[in-house]
Amino acid sequence: MERRLAAIVCADVAGYSRMMGADEAGTHATFKAHRTAIYPIILNHGGRLVKNTGDGFLLEFPSIVGAIEAAVAMQMVMAERNEHLPSDRIMQFRMGIHMGDVMADEDEVFGDDVNIAVRLESVAAPGGVAVSSKACHEAGKRLSVTFVDAGPHRFKNIEEPIHVWTWQPDGADAGAPAPKETSATNLPAQYRTAIVGVLPFANLSESADEYFADGLTEDLIHALSLQSFYRVLSRPSTFSFKGKNVSTRLIAREIDATYLIQGSVRRSPNKIRVTAELIAPENGEQLWTGRFDRDIGDLFAMQDELTTSLSAAIAAEIYRAEASAPPRSSSNDITAWDRFLKGLSYYYLQTQADVETSIGLFKEAIALDPTLSIARAYLATVLVQGMQLGWIKGTREVWDAAMSLAESSVRLDPRSSFAFQILAYVHAAEGNFEAAMDAGKRAVSLNPYDMGARGVLGVCHLVSGEHRNAIELFTMAAQSGSNDPRYQWAAVNAFAHYLLGQYDASLSWAREQLYMNPNHLQALAIRAAAFAQLGRTAEAVSAAEVLLSNYPTLTVDRHLRNFRWKSAADVAHYRDGLVKAGVPFSRLALVESSPKLAADS
Repeated sequence: MERRLAAIVCADVAGYSRMMGADEAGTHATFKAHRTAIYPIILNHGGRLVKNTGDGFLLEFPSIVGAIEAAVAMQMVMAERNEHLPSDRIMQFRMGIHMGDVMADEDEVFGDDVNIAVRLESVAAPGGVAVSSKACHEAGKRLSVTFVDAGPHRFKNIEEPIHVWTWQPDGADAGAPAPKETSATNLPAQYRTAIVGVLPFANLSESADEYFADGLTEDLIHALSLQSFYRVLSRPSTFSFKGKNVSTRLIAREIDATYLIQGSVRRSPNKIRVTAELIAPENGEQLWTGRFDRDIGDLFAMQDELTTSLSAAIAAEIYRAEASAPPRSSSNDITAWDRFLKGLSYYYLQTQADVETSIGLFKEAIALDPTLSIARAYLATVLVQGMQLGWIKGTREVWDAAMSLAESSVRLDPRSSFAFQILAYVHAAEGNFEAAMDAGKRAVSLNPYDMGARGVLGVCHLVSGEHRNAIELFTMAAQSGSNDPRYQWAAVNAFAHYLLGQYDASLSWAREQLYMNPNHLQALAIRAAAFAQLGRTAEAVSAAEVLLSNYPTLTVDRHLRNFRWKSAADVAHYRDGLVKAGVPFSRLALVESSPKLAADS
């Protein structure tokens, strides 16, 4: 076996599996035509084709300068050829280049330096080139193009970090090393967010039940695809792996997936058990696992319920995973998406200081990309929640800012259920009842599987005085999980039960909210009011003292300014409970009334 110094170029086609899923024959023919067009470039720079890899190829060059110049020339040719193709048929290579000592056996080459070139290809952006620092330094000033420092990267099975330099054609963001790492404003939407693949659920029962496992997988793909936070790969992209013993890491690499969902279905005569897990395939980490047991009954209704439960749980975990993911761009190229995700990570910590930090980061994201709808929706959410939690002073300016953000979020992304949810919520808080109901219904229609949308529609019913309808929707939303900080189902459920005179239930929901957030302003207030209405005076006074110790400037008059309910009777009912509990009615009461008079007023 011969050893020799060589420069290795590894290339593959970004999104090849998705293109094959849409049109196998056309994709293969296009790929062959491109490969034929660039083959002379390889020869002209002294290179040779080591092997084709289905969706790419491996090349060997005697000179690192020749290897890099050939790669750049090939990418320029590809850019020109792509100009003449429709957007759904554009084919872009990613190329990784490294140099070192390789082992040669007949026409093949092996060794760690070959593996590094393969890893570098995964870092390159579509249409771009990623080169190791060693190779870039060796080529030096003899290159006709400029490479940008993308920083050190760690690769699986490579012990030491590899410093990476990148290049892309003019007009692209050369500083970004990968599609999900480049500036959101310079790339199509599909490169802005995580990519999720749902693998066919395994049928662990008789073969006759295969249809149910496949149907559940298809429904889950559809349900998850209605979210605007991430992209979900279509059925052909993942069903091509059905029945094949392929590692999740290789599948993810093949279909460019950031996260994979896999699961199984087991059926007994009367029940169905579904297990599912969300994994980060690059390191094999299991991010979430769940098991759902259902009585068969109406098969289609049961399947729809399973789909709703699965999508609600998985979507929330993807949000959390993305919020805690390390930055995907270099420190020299902070993108709007990076700022948004960083803001999201602080938002999920749910402390006053962290929420204040998230506000600044969301504002930075909007400044970097004014079209980033989701950053506007989250900033509006944080402003409203901050006022409700007592962390932000509820001024007219803050409410106007929340409304403006919500309205612009909808304009920028009219297919986002979450954008319409926050618009509905702000309208409800402002007392715009018809506008709130319209936006809430729109949110549900855009994503019927999103229990958050149904819960927000419940808020619209609450402020309109339709409390039983509100409770039904709140309970439905709460059953899908209460670990998403965007929603406060326990608090609004406490209000709905209180307004129906169901004070014990109101206390139960208030306790649930305070368990998650002990300083929740509205939960503390409704608890005091419910105790007072039950005649549990000592507990009501104690609850009012806890409320005022957390919010010493609170008065009934000031508190109720943020409650623009349609029914004056509902406002009076709530006011009555607060006053009975001993919460001062106004600032004047704080000065002139004794504690006993305030409690009795």
